[in-house]
Amino acid sequence: FKVMGPDRPVTAVVGEEIVLPCHLAPRMSTENMEVTWFRSQLFQFVHRYSDGKDQYEQQMPEYQQRTELLKDEQGNVTLKILHVRLSDEGQYRCFVQDGAFYEEAVLELKVAASGSAPHVSIEDYQDGGIRVACRSAGWYPEPEVMWRDLNGQAFPSASQTNSREANGLYRTETSAIIMENSNRNLSCVVRNTRLSQEKESLFYISDPFFPKVNPWMVSLGVTLVVLLGAFALSVYLFKLKGKCWSRTYREQGSMGNKAVVLHKDRTLCKKYRYPPPKYKPNVTLDPDTAHPNLVLSEDGKRVRRAETKQPRPDTPERFDSWACALGREGFTSGRHYWEVEVGDGQYWRMGVARESVSRKGWISLSPKGGIWAVRRRGDQFQALTDPETPLPLSPPRRIRVCLDCDRGQVTFIDAGSEAPIFTFPRGSLPGERIRPWLWVWSGSQLSLCP
Repeated sequence: FKVMGPDRPVTAVVGEEIVLPCHLAPRMSTENMEVTWFRSQLFQFVHRYSDGKDQYEQQMPEYQQRTELLKDEQGNVTLKILHVRLSDEGQYRCFVQDGAFYEEAVLELKVAASGSAPHVSIEDYQDGGIRVACRSAGWYPEPEVMWRDLNGQAFPSASQTNSREANGLYRTETSAIIMENSNRNLSCVVRNTRLSQEKESLFYISDPFFPKVNPWMVSLGVTLVVLLGAFALSVYLFKLKGKCWSRTYREQGSMGNKAVVLHKDRTLCKKYRYPPPKYKPNVTLDPDTAHPNLVLSEDGKRVRRAETKQPRPDTPERFDSWACALGREGFTSGRHYWEVEVGDGQYWRMGVARESVSRKGWISLSPKGGIWAVRRRGDQFQALTDPETPLPLSPPRRIRVCLDCDRGQVTFIDAGSEAPIFTFPRGSLPGERIRPWLWVWSGSQLSLCP
């Protein structure tokens, strides 16, 4: 007889199971034969069958309780390996002996792992543009990484590094420089060529992230230089303003948790970046609109989701399908702002809704349905456009909502770092009354900040 195996490598995925095919030709029973699967040395075996049963006494420790011999009357001696590890990769020998006669087949096992979805974040300003980074981990072998636009065309990367972690899997990081006049609808793609699989994260960088140069400031700077000796006080104020702008730019590109604007400068900096809204109302939630699964605090400032419905009347004002609630307050004119503490919650949505938003049945949680909001869904942070817009920032812990009724515009800002998150453009909101809007899922709690 001959021992036959595949002539091409077999590919296994880390953590899953794999079978290494092996059989006799011609087909015959192996009941009274000895079958040994081993790597490099016959006496250190992966799996052994002899005397009509499996033998485990000298099995390699790393394969104990992870192997099974799939034999039958047709000469099949296939090996199954459970919970595949990186160390399982390499050559295997299927050795069959009948008395003094023996034959073997050599097989190649390749191992692969598909890593995490790429995480895209804004890093800093560089070379007149914005440097974005893409990170992903848990890959094997080393993955291919690329940036590309919505048409599938490659976008040049500025840097790329792959490193191997303690568990043997690869972590990859790449960066790109996005200019204001370049294509800002991009994706980061990480591909495992061995598995022919890829994971992709789409993102879009909106206008507020790009630094703006004020021509008036440039002209004033020239004038101040010319009149340096006569206007010492003006020079001092100009330097103070320049200091604010410099810090503002660094803060905006620092992903929130690395803000460098000092507290004493923050009021001045805010004036140049975003004109402060005129009114800061004491926003509370309206219990008459809250979904029955939502639990509101007595002061209407906090909301969480309960597993069971609360005993509340089914009124026309109440949401009955989505776990939403509206604010008591509504606005038709002027500029207003409030803040929402989202903490470490993984699943939430927050923003504004028009007064006439549908409360019953399924509704589109987007401007199409009368809602302008951002959301966190696990490790995804998105603006609820149609379709959603990935946001290249780490989800903040506290968000400021800036509503401009006269312009029909709403802007979301990271209240911790003052970095802009997303703006629904001018004219997006209708002329009707606009109210705060929240959606919350299990494990998250949202708080309206006074």
